[in-house]
Amino acid sequence: QVQLVESGGDLVQAGGSLRLSCAASGSTSIINYMRWYRQAPGKQRWWVATISRGENANYADSVKGRFTISRDNTKNTVYLHMDSLKPEDTAVYYCNADLTIGDSNYWGQGTQVTVSS
Repeated sequence: QVQLVESGGDLVQAGGSLRLSCAASGSTSIINYMRWYRQAPGKQRWWVATISRGENANYADSVKGRFTISRDNTKNTVYLHMDSLKPEDTAVYYCNADLTIGDSNYWGQGTQVTVSS
């Protein structure tokens, strides 16, 4: 019912910035929470940030103060603006969405962020 497509991943030097986007399509009117996760090679997927439909945001301690999650409900898009990037931020970043009804949960295919030292 919902499709998610991430974009914006790139190679960037430490200290640089990137903005990731996640465009949702399908039954977007019932999307509630949206989240960003990341997964480094050989490691499990780890939660980064969450934003509610009312735009209340929460962050993992590792990114708090550096990353900002936002959403545009009209455009059905969630963003992750990343500042002061570190090599430890290198990962594939995934978008995730929960719905207001039902038990469905959706994932995008991911976008690669590489931070060089």
